Amino acid sequence: MKRKSLEDAQCPVARTLDVIGDWWSLLIVRDAFDGVRRFSEFQKGLGMAKNILSTRLRTLVAHGILEIAPASDGSAYQEYLLTDKGQALFPVIVGLRQWGEDYLFKEGETRSTLVESDSGLTIPRMTPTGSDGQTLTPLNTRVVKVDELA
Repeated sequence: MKRKSLEDAQCPVARTLDVIGDWWSLLIVRDAFDGVRRFSEFQKGLGMAKNILSTRLRTLVAHGILEIAPASDGSAYQEYLLTDKGQALFPVIVGLRQWGEDYLFKEGETRSTLVESDSGLTIPRMTPTGSDGQTLTPLNTRVVKVDELA
């Protein structure tokens, strides 16, 4: 079955998922934040088929999330680096991590932890806040649909 493209959707969530909505793409981005740069490192760490990895990397490069650069060690290899657009996905990865910590691990179960580099302290919870500093939830926000703007 051919996947339906959401690139023309009026919803920003749908367009975002069209680019990075599959688990492999998000795991590639996660690994890039962790310093993975080379095809072979992504392939080994993720254990994914080379053809799938190649397709996902090509898509992330085409959308400006990753860029290809010569290997930093001067070898003939190439590396995949997060662009500014890719770096901007950090809150998405943190949000997914924090949701997983809250709902997918038993109390006391071993898991990786995201910490501040300088202090070693676990990073604070991400919380959307409004213009006056209040915590935003589905109860005090709404989406203005395109047909409401007309």
